[in-house]
Amino acid sequence: MSLIDLATHAGARSATPPSLILEVKDLVTHFPVRNGIVKAVDGVSLTLERGKTLCIVGESGSGKSVTARSILQIVDAPGRIVSGAMMLHRADGTSVDLAKFNPRGREIRAVRGREIAMIFQEPMSSLSPVHTVGDQMMEVLRLHLDMGKKQARARCIELLKQVEIPDVERAIDRYTFEFSGGMRQRVMIAMALACNPSLLIADEPTTALDVTTQAEILDLIRRLQQQHGMAVMFITHDMGVVAEIADDVLVMHRGKVMESGTVDAIFHSPQNDYTRMLIGSVLKLEQKAEIRLRRSPIADETLPVLQVRNLSMQFGSGKNALKAVDDVSLTVKPGETLGIVGESGSGKTTMGRCLLRIYDPSAGAIDYRRPDGSTLDLVKADKETLKACRREIRMIFQDPVGSLNPRMTVAQIVGEPLLVNRIAAGKQLDDRVADLLQQVGLEPSWRERYPHAFSGGQRQRIGIARAIALNPRVIVADEATSALDVSLRSQMLDLMMGLQDKLGLSYVFISHDIGVIRYMCDRVAVMYRGRVVETGSAEQVCNSPTHAYTQALLSAIPRPDPRARSIHRRHRYTAA
Repeated sequence: MSLIDLATHAGARSATPPSLILEVKDLVTHFPVRNGIVKAVDGVSLTLERGKTLCIVGESGSGKSVTARSILQIVDAPGRIVSGAMMLHRADGTSVDLAKFNPRGREIRAVRGREIAMIFQEPMSSLSPVHTVGDQMMEVLRLHLDMGKKQARARCIELLKQVEIPDVERAIDRYTFEFSGGMRQRVMIAMALACNPSLLIADEPTTALDVTTQAEILDLIRRLQQQHGMAVMFITHDMGVVAEIADDVLVMHRGKVMESGTVDAIFHSPQNDYTRMLIGSVLKLEQKAEIRLRRSPIADETLPVLQVRNLSMQFGSGKNALKAVDDVSLTVKPGETLGIVGESGSGKTTMGRCLLRIYDPSAGAIDYRRPDGSTLDLVKADKETLKACRREIRMIFQDPVGSLNPRMTVAQIVGEPLLVNRIAAGKQLDDRVADLLQQVGLEPSWRERYPHAFSGGQRQRIGIARAIALNPRVIVADEATSALDVSLRSQMLDLMMGLQDKLGLSYVFISHDIGVIRYMCDRVAVMYRGRVVETGSAEQVCNSPTHAYTQALLSAIPRPDPRARSIHRRHRYTAA
């Protein structure tokens, strides 16, 4: 019997293998737009087996998330499923076609959360900020399993313990904003597992997390999968994560399946050029950049352009004071890239913002050497001096969407620093903006467009063009590539290093991605809870770290080789 025949016998017993949970056949999902149709999912077929993990991988816009949302019929309007079958094979031997259900009907609502659960990429947007964690979880249990309040609360406590939330008796009555990113993701997993679903769909659940938290979440999903015997569909653009957890892999590009197969076959004998490009982009970041290999080393006697001495930054006062940066000392030489690496909450970003005096440090000094050789302490600089120095020390922000004004054209965004500092106006400004866009690999003719018309990688290039507009000497880049696909990441780093050689820039490069640090940086400072625990050359810190925290950080990085899975054997660091 074909899949389409099965669909007409929604409750009929099927002859499918007992391990098969979901069969998707020729799924097509379209989004009508003003000038035509976007084929977000274009003829995708896949199967999911009990106890197995299928990873769907591809760059942003490949259709991964829309495929997952189509299965649960939660595609954002005006998107709709045009054709195809999505057969859910139940434990009792019956099968139903999810594509035939009304997206707002009772049948699909009974499937969501009960038989197929989903974890979303950003837990803050999918958890209610005005209800406690316990209330949100109990709602799922009472809706699907008809539990009483007392029984539901006991089950919630049990689930939160399973996902290793500390102090569950108190945590259950807290709100989501009181949890860290990693803890919120654990709450989402607990909620998804509340009804023991047969299939868990995880849509980029670790993208926003640092490597150690990511490793814990991956371990947790694997352990719970083994306990419950469920199938997992894991959507990601991180090939290292795929190599660590996948049984099977589906590679997507522009709505189509480029290649599918076992994880070993995909990594060790890929058949498709696009798959080879994805894997090549990841392997490229496993070593030092070619541009850096061609450079001559910076002389030891070269005077630093920035020297940070015993810098501290405290938020709040008294007993509740938080030392975000604690007695940090660093140096940055002309033409050098200093990487600052650490987990979320280590003080990296606060440190970067102190360098530009976005935050006023509580103690310490930041000695900046001006082009004429004179030195001044930025911590003590007055408003006018600081304004002049900010032309020479610029920042690239992590989120290109949040840092670009949506009401300004690209020409206005890139040209604003030149206009504000009265360096250029009129045709001279327009020519300078066109030149800057060309330097970062964007068409000058696009300068009248608005930021929403660009991809994530293009928006980050606009941010870089704005940063270099005033010919700065130092750029502080805060997680400048973390929001980008792996293929764009190496392009962006190569672009930044090319500009460094051309313009004589020094970078302070803040990241939680050791691969990026190894590829781009000359020296590295490792931060943990506000303090620098280790500094050294990028090769020394990445290949033979001396501090236990750095060793733990490196051991949590997923390797892009399924034959060398190691994060389940990682070191764990506990501060003395």
